[in-house]
Amino acid sequence: EPPPKIMSVILATAGQDDKIRFWEAPSGICSRVLRYADSQVNCLEITTDKQYLAAGGNPHIRLFEINNSSNQNPILCLEGHTGNVTSLGFQRNGRYLYSGSEDGTVKLWDLRSPTYSRSFDSKGPVNSVALHPNQAEIISGDQNGSIKIFDLGSSRCINDIVPDSHSSSTSSQGRVAIQSVDVSDDARTLVAANNHAEVFAWNPSDATMKQNGEPFRPVAKFRAHQLGAYLLHAKISPDCRHLVTTSSDKTARLFDTTTWQLTQTLSQHKKWVWDAVFSADSSYLVTASSDRSSLLW
Repeated sequence: EPPPKIMSVILATAGQDDKIRFWEAPSGICSRVLRYADSQVNCLEITTDKQYLAAGGNPHIRLFEINNSSNQNPILCLEGHTGNVTSLGFQRNGRYLYSGSEDGTVKLWDLRSPTYSRSFDSKGPVNSVALHPNQAEIISGDQNGSIKIFDLGSSRCINDIVPDSHSSSTSSQGRVAIQSVDVSDDARTLVAANNHAEVFAWNPSDATMKQNGEPFRPVAKFRAHQLGAYLLHAKISPDCRHLVTTSSDKTARLFDTTTWQLTQTLSQHKKWVWDAVFSADSSYLVTASSDRSSLLW
């Protein structure tokens, strides 16, 4: 019996149709389809060793084997959230998964157990979560316009940042929802982007401290898409040199993380661009849109 074929590049997409599709990146051929029952898929994440794919739905998280195409069923179903799982990721060694949900919590899961090991109250529906490269802090962005930093050692929220937005509010507190948070792999840049396409960047070593009782000011602040457009996702490349943002204006945009200048506008989608992810070597980008297409750039 030949050994199972190991895919060197794993590209997976999912959406509203209850299916997860794996693609051969060079040819665009769909190589495998998994069914995700009872819910749409909100987010996908692959472990660093390319063995497992996690999918976040409403309200569960399911783990699938990537290289065992004979098993179409999830090997683990994580139950504990009570609303849409909007964002998730793995710790570097792949043993822990972290997730954020519209139920207002950030949860940490030990993958040897089907129940969460820790839960943090974000005091508002969570749109995005990111793990600091030190593996000791989780950053969340919520619909109340707040960026929180949770310390995994003490299980406490050690900072709560509300950026100074100049857009019309989207929450009852008069704030603009944070749509996306991310931390660069070199730990030098923490990025948060709000619903109205304002992007804020901090040095994370500053963000955990306060100066004279005042939060540190962002090192950069700019509008990534024109007034009236919604920003839907923001992600820093693995080589830390680029930021990609996606928007309701049907484009994805690339910014230089040193100067924060716009370097490229990718505008071939016909509808809203909901997500974008870089290849591991930062040389390719995949975007996903509600025009039902995923494009490789």
